[in-house]
Amino acid sequence: MELVFTKWACAFLLCCWLFTSGVYSVEGLRGDSKVRGVNLGGWLIIEGWIKPSLFDGIANGDMLDGTQIQLKSVTLQKYVSAENGGGMNVSADRDVPSSWETFTLWRLSEFEFQFRTTQGQFLTCNGDGCSVSAIAKTPSTSESFSIERKEDNRIHIKTKNGAYLQATTDGQLTADYPGVPGWDDNDATFEMAIVANIIHGDYQLANGYGHDRAKEVLKRHRNSFITEEDFNFLYRHGINSVRIPVGWWIAYDPDPPAPFIGGGLEALDNAFSWAQDYDIKCIIDLHAAPGSQNGMEHSASRDGFTGWPVPDYIAETLHVIDFLVSRYARHPALLGIELLNEPSAATVPLDILVSYYKQGYQIVRKHSPSAYVIVCQRIGNADPVELYQANIGSHNVVVDLHFYNLFDNFFVNMSAEDNIKFIHNSREAQLQALSIGSGPLVYVGEWVNEWNLTNGSLTDYQNFGKAQLDAYNAASFGWSYWTLKNDRKHWDFEWSVKNKYLQLSNSPSIQNFNGLGFLGLACAWFCFLPYLC
Repeated sequence: MELVFTKWACAFLLCCWLFTSGVYSVEGLRGDSKVRGVNLGGWLIIEGWIKPSLFDGIANGDMLDGTQIQLKSVTLQKYVSAENGGGMNVSADRDVPSSWETFTLWRLSEFEFQFRTTQGQFLTCNGDGCSVSAIAKTPSTSESFSIERKEDNRIHIKTKNGAYLQATTDGQLTADYPGVPGWDDNDATFEMAIVANIIHGDYQLANGYGHDRAKEVLKRHRNSFITEEDFNFLYRHGINSVRIPVGWWIAYDPDPPAPFIGGGLEALDNAFSWAQDYDIKCIIDLHAAPGSQNGMEHSASRDGFTGWPVPDYIAETLHVIDFLVSRYARHPALLGIELLNEPSAATVPLDILVSYYKQGYQIVRKHSPSAYVIVCQRIGNADPVELYQANIGSHNVVVDLHFYNLFDNFFVNMSAEDNIKFIHNSREAQLQALSIGSGPLVYVGEWVNEWNLTNGSLTDYQNFGKAQLDAYNAASFGWSYWTLKNDRKHWDFEWSVKNKYLQLSNSPSIQNFNGLGFLGLACAWFCFLPYLC
């Protein structure tokens, strides 16, 4: 009787475990496990900080699209200012520079530029003797200027018809300097200060090199940065999926709109083939939307402005999603489509984003009944619960959260112990709370074993990595490390694993066994106990 009862108890516990564990498995992954993934960042979407050498060959490389500058008249010792940040006159009359005195470059060539104000208008000058204003909403010939530059950052600014700008004694900026200025202290000479040069993405690379040279640089990079051997490495270390960032222009390959460069689609096809060979699944992540969804380099922003949340750009983005899903829906390596990476909470309204996500979900379902549809939390001041309550779709919906102990003053001066406590007390608790119920699955789509700590030891990094792995394993969909390769060592998954800063369990069977937990172990013990007695 006792033996029968024990067997029934065992069966009950086993059923309970099978029921609960089924909720946390991801369809299509080997071993019915969850995502243990790595991002292929810096490959089909360029981020200069991942591989800075990609930009080394650009002439005037400190004056790329999006560079912010300030101009000071050497004779007046006053800064050039767009009144009210744009939309009015321009003068050289400010003693101290701030936002009105800061201009963002649009690069036309190595020496030719347009100047955008903080409010979005462009400096303009219509003909000889004109006064410069900031009223143009879109740039053309009248908004284009040549810059002659001296080594000490003294510059001359010349209009398209050859007239030099000067700052007159009353602070006006006019295109009527007589003759050709020298480099002495004269009214046509300005000091240029570069106050920000942080955007190094696809737009800056392509527009900086020019089409032909950029095509050479990107072809070499795409063919060497990620190869089949990388998929072999990932498979050997228990990684079962890759999240692949792509840009919207991939839908127009091989000849996308200028300045973007084709060839990414062939590389993406290769990734799917390699993934299939090594039993790895692919998540296609739309990292860069037309107009830019967050103004950052990884969204291929030209100048730091966010232009995406308007009807024309949203319609084009949905076309891109349709293209990607229709191309890969039947490929055995496809796991899911991420509709948009890191939309900005400050510039992308929630109602517009949710509407886009719902339309994107329907497009995915038109081509695939089972591919996971992944929606990314807004970055900035946004609560991930907002997407859980949005009712985006009925089947295989995933909410992507990005966790970094960086980019926020909250983490400054934290000790190793404080960082680890935060992972357990905040992140793990949040993931466990979000994974309960019938809502979308939760995914830590980006995280890294790096922090603000400057003197962390090998043991500190190992403990920090273990804390994150323990916590993010609670995510019902899984996690993906940012990123496979990076010039910054601790951001580099391959380097971190090879040098034992990040310690993984390689075996999928071990991973599944660990996922069984106490209930599964108890069940196994009770099942075998009668036979041991």
